[in-house]
Amino acid sequence: MPSMYCDYDYLIKFLALGDSGVGKTCFLYQYTDGVFHSRFISTVGIDFREKRLVRINHRIHLQLWDTAGGKGDKIFVNIFQTSIIVLNVLGQECFRSLTTSFFRDSMGFLLIFDITNERSFLEVQSWIEQLKIHAYCDNPDIVLCGNKLDLDYLRVVNTSRAKSLAEKYDVPYIETSAYTGENVSKAVEMLLDKVMLRMDTLSFPGRMLPITLPPLVENSHNGNDASIKLDNTTARSKCNC
Repeated sequence: MPSMYCDYDYLIKFLALGDSGVGKTCFLYQYTDGVFHSRFISTVGIDFREKRLVRINHRIHLQLWDTAGGKGDKIFVNIFQTSIIVLNVLGQECFRSLTTSFFRDSMGFLLIFDITNERSFLEVQSWIEQLKIHAYCDNPDIVLCGNKLDLDYLRVVNTSRAKSLAEKYDVPYIETSAYTGENVSKAVEMLLDKVMLRMDTLSFPGRMLPITLPPLVENSHNGNDASIKLDNTTARSKCNC
């Protein structure tokens, strides 16, 4: 394969969202590394994990972005894409104004709550409303995950309540455990299937086209290498959702 091409067909970016302490970081580590980190370390700013896989005959490079949400830090400033986010955490949930570019650039969302934490479940609706405003379209691809299934004996959010909420927003619901790994891969695969289906319908903005498209060229003299212009603006994309 020519060096100008990547060794994968699609670069897909997912964003993990949810209140602090629901297990987002552990969830992503479990998926990419197959391990559980028993020592809790709050994510500061934005971090991400990566994994390569083959799905429906496509080579996928998957980036899973992890949002800040720790309660140990009072104030921190994260600079990303010329945006400054000030998170003031005083026993309260983190400030919701993540850079809009993070929402718009993500192709799918893992919305995670803790089945042993009522508040984290109640905040799911707020997260979904934020996504409706800031994501790439009004009905982005979301998988709702009730995490910490290994602590089922401490459960305060029953499955029927969670399913009812998921049905209200027309998103799939699955219960997971970042500790044991139960359903973690399945949750990511569910989201990936939804995203791949949307890609097949060409309802994503131009920047989400396959990575292996010919490179940008100017004044090409080869009729088979037509110039391609991708829309990289931060304006809200108009898709067919």
